[in-house]
Formats: sequence, structure tokens, C-alpha cells
Amino acid sequence: MQIKDLDEYILEDIESAEHPSDFIKREGYAVLILRLPEIGNNISIKSIVFLIEKSRVYRYNREQSRFEELGSVANMQELIEVKIEKLISSIKEYHFKIDSLEEGLYSFSFESSFMDSWVSYKKDVSLISRLMFHAAIVVGLLNSYLKKELQESFDRHAFEDLHEEVNRVENLAKAAVEKLDYLYDFYRAKVDEKMNRNVYYLTLLSGIFLPLTLATGFFGMNTGGLPYTNDPAGTWKVVVLSIILELLFFVPFILMNRKKSKRV
Repeated sequence: MQIKDLDEYILEDIESAEHPSDFIKREGYAVLILRLPEIGNNISIKSIVFLIEKSRVYRYNREQSRFEELGSVANMQELIEVKIEKLISSIKEYHFKIDSLEEGLYSFSFESSFMDSWVSYKKDVSLISRLMFHAAIVVGLLNSYLKKELQESFDRHAFEDLHEEVNRVENLAKAAVEKLDYLYDFYRAKVDEKMNRNVYYLTLLSGIFLPLTLATGFFGMNTGGLPYTNDPAGTWKVVVLSIILELLFFVPFILMNRKKSKRV
């Protein structure tokens, strides 16, 4: 089949590298568009297009804007399967990285770089999950089409296995997203706990100096009639008064914290 013989709307979909995964049926032929992630140092998205005409399959050459004969549907299945197997291996590596991130949280050795790693992993696995969700639907439609059109003249078990592998990648990516969400909640809890502890210490420090500040401010006023002004032991009396004020503040504070600890 020549590319000029295709439906003009299908032709637009084929020529667009941004078109999502899709399976389009027409009288006498079908078009499979698979938009899959390729994982290296960075994730890139590759769109591969197949034209299925009876039992023959053609692959679209995007650089030359034409279809090239690939062979049978078995050749198409093998080509897609190679890409899916690479994806399974790559998504497993993401799980190993996420596990290392989790171990860091449990061992209380997480660093400020946690969020940088988390955002990077979340962006990648979310993209993989979205792409594979659509790919799984499309491969399912392809299986139904081949069962109906070719019946027993193709290896249905091979295509069912392919569909399972695509679903497996999607499930692995989805599991990675869910685990990252859990790790983020755990990380936020640890950060909030640390912040609350710091606020507690600051409050305690402020409480220590509050009675002292009160005593210093009162006895430091340049007004007449202040107590202990002419008393030789006035300084010691003020110190004792400050200690009493400190006790009046801290005793209720300590008792309240003990009650909270017993409740917990």
C-alpha cells in the first residue's frame, strides 16, 4: 500500500511524532501507533508506526516519509517485545534507586538532595506510567483485531504475552509512583518533626530568658522607689526572685509535658 492511499486524517496522525498511542481500523488495513519511552541518561519518547494489511506489516520510516515492509505480524511482535524488555529492565533500575532513597530515610541519613532525587524519579516514572497506560490499551485492541482478522494464522499466545509485558511495565511504573508518594509523605513527616523539635527548643530557650528579662527590665528602670535600691543584699534577693519566677514558669510546663507523654 502506498502512503498516498491512506486516509488523510490517519496520515496526519502518522506524521505527527507527538500523537499518542492509538490503533486505527479502516477497510482493508489497520494502523498501530505506539509512543514508547526510551530510557538512557534521560528519557526520550519514540513514536513507532505500523501498517497492517492482511497478514503483512509495514513500518513507517519517519525520515523518508514512507512505509517499508517489515514482514509478518510475528516480526512486528518481536520488534515491539525487544523494546518492552528493555523498558522492564530500566524500570527495575528505577525501583532499585527508589529503594536506596527509602533506606536513606529509614536510616535517618537523608540529605538535602532527597527532594532533587525524588522530583527526578517522580517525573520519569510518572511519564512512563502515562505512556504505558495508553500503550497497554492499544496492544489490547491490536490483539482483538488480529484474533478477528487472522484467526489462527498468527501466534496469539505471543501477542498475549506481549500484552502482559506491556501491562507489567505499566504496573511497575504505577507501583514506583505510589512508593514515591509514600516516601514523600514520610519525608515530610520527618521534616515536620525536626522543625517542631527546633521550635520546641526555641520556645524553651525563650521561656528561660523571659523571667530574667522581666526582672532585668523592672529593676533596670531609672525611677525612684524601686525595691532593694539601698539594700546591700538587694542583688541576691533579685537573683532569688528570678529563680522563683523561673520555677513558676517551668514547673507547670514540665508537668504538662509529662501528662502528654503518659497519654501517648
